[in-house]
Amino acid sequence: MEQHNFLKNPRIYLSLLVALVITVLLFPEEGKFKYSYQKGRPWVYETLLSPIDFPVLKTEQELLEEKEEKASQVIPYFVYDDATANIQVKRLRSLQGTKGINDHVLYYIVESLYKMYSVGVLPDMAEVPSAGTIVIQKDKRAQEYPVSEVYTPQKAEGYLKYYLSLSFPQYDADSLYAVYKLADYIAPNLVYDQNRTELFHKEAVDYISSTKGMVYAGQLIVSEGEIVTTEIEQLLDSFKKEYEMTYGYAESPIGLGTGHFIICLLILASLFAVVYFTRKEIFGEGKTFYFILTLYVLLFVLSIVIRNINADFLQIVPYAVFAMYLSMFFRSKYIFPIYTVMLLPLLFQAGTGVELFFMNLMGGIIAIVSFKYFNKGWLQFLNSLFIFLGMTLTYVGFLLSGDGTLSMFNLREVFRLALNSLLVTAAYPVAFIFERIFSLVSHSRLVDLADTNTKLLRELAQKAPGTFQHSLQVANLASEAAREIGADMILTRVGAMYHDIGKMKNPQCFVENTPAGFNYHKGLSPEESAQQIIRHVDDGVDIARRHKLPEMVIDFIRTHHARTLTFYFYAQYCNAGGDPENKEPFMYHGELPTTKEQVIVLMADAVEAASRSLKDYTPDSISALVDSIISKRLSDSQLVEADISIKEIETVKRMFKERLEQVYHERIAYPTIKKA
Repeated sequence: MEQHNFLKNPRIYLSLLVALVITVLLFPEEGKFKYSYQKGRPWVYETLLSPIDFPVLKTEQELLEEKEEKASQVIPYFVYDDATANIQVKRLRSLQGTKGINDHVLYYIVESLYKMYSVGVLPDMAEVPSAGTIVIQKDKRAQEYPVSEVYTPQKAEGYLKYYLSLSFPQYDADSLYAVYKLADYIAPNLVYDQNRTELFHKEAVDYISSTKGMVYAGQLIVSEGEIVTTEIEQLLDSFKKEYEMTYGYAESPIGLGTGHFIICLLILASLFAVVYFTRKEIFGEGKTFYFILTLYVLLFVLSIVIRNINADFLQIVPYAVFAMYLSMFFRSKYIFPIYTVMLLPLLFQAGTGVELFFMNLMGGIIAIVSFKYFNKGWLQFLNSLFIFLGMTLTYVGFLLSGDGTLSMFNLREVFRLALNSLLVTAAYPVAFIFERIFSLVSHSRLVDLADTNTKLLRELAQKAPGTFQHSLQVANLASEAAREIGADMILTRVGAMYHDIGKMKNPQCFVENTPAGFNYHKGLSPEESAQQIIRHVDDGVDIARRHKLPEMVIDFIRTHHARTLTFYFYAQYCNAGGDPENKEPFMYHGELPTTKEQVIVLMADAVEAASRSLKDYTPDSISALVDSIISKRLSDSQLVEADISIKEIETVKRMFKERLEQVYHERIAYPTIKKA
């Protein structure tokens, strides 16, 4: 069958160009590391000398160990008290002139007290460490000191005795110490501050340098053929990060920009190809292709913005929700390849791009599958749980594939994945905004429209009960046929339910709604009768628009008769001597079907209506009827623009025959009871 030439629409290429410009301009301006390596494997490239100076990064394990060490070392914080020294010296000086007190000795004792207090005297308490360091704040300046450099009360006593023995060797130091009662003048002038101790400890734990040492330009990193050890891997990781951040861009800005342009172009070309080879009708479905491009650009921009804030936060971005957005409007077999191409930019994120890509690819696959079954109420949280488990399993797989251990397992990253999966559920309602902006129809909307209790279908059942029953039978036939050939079953059913709603305007005009013995067309010419019949298509479009049915459903009303003839009245006209070439008054002026779903409804409508005229419901008569009607549609070129193959048409015919045989199977006659 021929296709609509959708690809001649310039807006498609304009939208692709806009997407290309946006992604190229936002592409991270950094180079991509050109070497790949793995610990335990030989270095397969030439000997690598560092072209730049770069810091050596600590491993996650080293940072963790250093943090644990810092966390175990609490450094007490003390505030220097000036008043204590003044008070104690003043008390001591008050002894001057007292009987038995040598003023010369007293002068030296005062001097020694000043020296002792200027260094600092610690209180006798559990928080004072026996070794290590403490922090002393003096004159609004905090500085770290070894404990050995300050005085405890016991050490202060020893210092004073030593000073006395050194200054007055002719006296016994212990006696002088006792006479002057120097123990009464030793008081702590370093005050312990609990709050500042905790704050200082927290800052010490949080601020840990991520680097250790430097590698300078020209220094050897790894030799050709050398096994990549842990130390070499650490050097390569450090060089890689520095290269991607600075050197890769500075080396050749023009070449880097050209590479980014080519990458963005190829990704968009891949997206275009995937849409073309899976469901090219998307190019002709109004804003549908623009919706896909918008999702891609939104995903790209979101990744860049989050990456610029903090690359680690990319694990929180709920990329799987983009797969769920697609699943609302497309069938699963289209979603997976489109979503996969959308995620390709993640591969070019520095660091863990491959890991990020596969984790979110797995999350998206799970979302596509589980969303079918867990999309109502609290069940959506089950959907999030499955996504979290799948992404966590992928994360563990990457860890094990690295060095065979889980030594780098980080609960913080698992927490980010948990938040990611929860945000999938939280971000899902945004899809309804897309539905309104791009005039799309979600699966849930179609399910609602298929409900026979909708206002419009209830009105059809009341005004045209025969048409309503006919629509139900067509819907059953068409949806089963759609299942057989892989078309959209729910869309086909909805299209069949609403294809004849135009008959509500004049239900008596159609034989299925007229009582026995009544003939609406009695007295009308064949041309007039044909026009009354034909107008139900335009009436249906008008009713559908007033009730705000989606355009894709209205398309079924336009195409369910295509451009066929009202053959009954055309035959009357010809038999009455009319010109057989004058077909225009008897021809529907609808549109030719373009999709599988529209073709199925067209054929099911004709087959179901014609099957009511059969006098003998045998397998042969039903088969002949179906073959005749569908062959007529093919020979009249009603399906030339439809995306359906001859093989699929044959499958639909076989299904129609089987279903009609089941509906019109022979029934047994119930016997009557003979009277005695």
